[in-house]
Amino acid sequence: MFGGEKVSFQVVTEHARSIAFLIADGVLPSKDGRGYVLRRLMRRAIRHARLLGIDGPVLPVVTASVISNLGSTWTELSSQAALIDQVVTAEEEPFGRTLAQGTRLLDAAIARTRESRSAALPGETAFELADTYGFPLELTVEAARDAGLTVEEDRFATLLDEQKKRAKAGGKAKTAEALRKLDTYRELSAALPRTEFLGYEHLNAEATVTGLLSGGTVVTSAGEGNEVELVLDRSPFYAEAGGQIGDTGTLTLTDGTRLRITDTRYGLEGFRVHTARVLEGEVRTGTSGEAQVDAERRAGLMRSHSATHILHAVVMATLGDHARQQGSLVEPDRLRFDFAHFTALTTDELTLIEQAVNGHVLDDPAVRAWYADRIEAEAAGAIALFGEKYGEQVRIVDIGDFSRELCGGTHVAHGSQVGTFRLLSESSIGSNLRRVEALTGHGALRHQDTERLLLTELAALLGTRPAEAPDVLRKRLESLAATQNTLERLRTAELRTQAKALADTARPVGSGRLVVGKVADATADELRQLASQTLDYLPTGPGVVVLALEHEGKALLVAAITADLLDQGPAARISARAAKTVGGGGGGTGTLASAGGRHPEHLDQALAAATEDASTLLDAQ
Repeated sequence: MFGGEKVSFQVVTEHARSIAFLIADGVLPSKDGRGYVLRRLMRRAIRHARLLGIDGPVLPVVTASVISNLGSTWTELSSQAALIDQVVTAEEEPFGRTLAQGTRLLDAAIARTRESRSAALPGETAFELADTYGFPLELTVEAARDAGLTVEEDRFATLLDEQKKRAKAGGKAKTAEALRKLDTYRELSAALPRTEFLGYEHLNAEATVTGLLSGGTVVTSAGEGNEVELVLDRSPFYAEAGGQIGDTGTLTLTDGTRLRITDTRYGLEGFRVHTARVLEGEVRTGTSGEAQVDAERRAGLMRSHSATHILHAVVMATLGDHARQQGSLVEPDRLRFDFAHFTALTTDELTLIEQAVNGHVLDDPAVRAWYADRIEAEAAGAIALFGEKYGEQVRIVDIGDFSRELCGGTHVAHGSQVGTFRLLSESSIGSNLRRVEALTGHGALRHQDTERLLLTELAALLGTRPAEAPDVLRKRLESLAATQNTLERLRTAELRTQAKALADTARPVGSGRLVVGKVADATADELRQLASQTLDYLPTGPGVVVLALEHEGKALLVAAITADLLDQGPAARISARAAKTVGGGGGGTGTLASAGGRHPEHLDQALAAATEDASTLLDAQ
């Protein structure tokens, strides 16, 4: 074995071990973090397999060998064997195509660099390979090194930085405005005590306005109609966090001033801001009143948030521990849930997940929130979501004995209060990332009502019962398809007959024959088909067919010529002047040309022009 082959063999085998263990540990290929390390290992192993002359899939084979050799000692490899095979297969197939194309381009670039006697591959080349073709820089560097070259990595970094700056340029003004607002939040945050959150136990509370902003500026008062941001000393309003959107409601001050709270969020970490509109009166700092959360909306949020936790547990139980939450959006009776997975879910998997979630809901598990330090919570099996920030003291939410997560959101007291759960869709949102959207509570019930009404209406139109509607519709569609096929065959036969009749009208011109005519009741596609078939019915030798049609208020023309006339020019030569006559244009590069215009009243003149040009073409033959 030659030195280069030995290195490639070692890369493939050693990387295969790392790949298998990482996936078994729940890591999936991604653009950052551990997932990116895994992806780099996989891509490097695939490239070195290609260098060894292995063109087919390699990672499924070598990782299976790792599992066979080490699975008895490291049992997690054996238990996750199916997952490992699915992940490496899903990753290798698309990257194999990228690698093949990128390698061809890279080999050509390396050859050009050598011919120029340069020692470094241009940074522009490396950037184009990465940006346009998805060929990773690290593989470009490695391939260049194998060829005795370096890569202008500084130039690559400059080009990448310029691209990022262009992407950010459009948001500069917005960013500057956001920074100014952050400075204002910092000013208020330093001067005011933290808001006491009461929303876990209460939906209303006595509160005092301690801070007020209008137009991004700190003010002491704001009148009717103004949009403001409020800071309260005590608040029942949940601020957007952990995927759950902020509460809305009202603030009624003791002097009669009324405000509608339209959003609640964190301006800074721990600094709760209430967005509001002054409906009546004048709000001033230091005034007090009653803060009231929109109870119905909050109930919908609690249903969706608890359903999200149940869904998370079910997805992991169904697909594997790797399928952890990567993001979520919790809205009243509606949720969006993102999770790690390498392939689209099947209909059976989605049905199983929906049934399992509803099964947990019907079992009515208790929902309990408790507090502990983070180490204790994680030791108890609580799931901490990647990317979320947690303090030393954390809040844990248990649902039955199947779900335990770190969570600061609001939840129902019992699982049955979720009501019902309905999956709407499943889709990809990126490499190894899936998204499902679902409805809960009243949202799910309204959706079911809508579907029932649609089915009832459809059944009425079909003259049958709802339960029989799918079979009746299927039979109607099959009958319609058969009828359409019959009509198409009849129409094809009709066009052939019409083409033969048109061919019979051909008149000799020069050494060939010419057909010119207007047709009716045809589409643009049928006009082209008719012209070609008419040409086929003409005797052997040079021939030209020019047909015209008025269709939906427009003029359509088609010119067809035999192949032996192409040396005189394409068919478009005949239709060009005619197209201008009807106020339009056309084109065609071979034996068939189409044209159209907005003046069908000039079709006769257009046909006359086409006849003259066709005759000139045939006379010259």
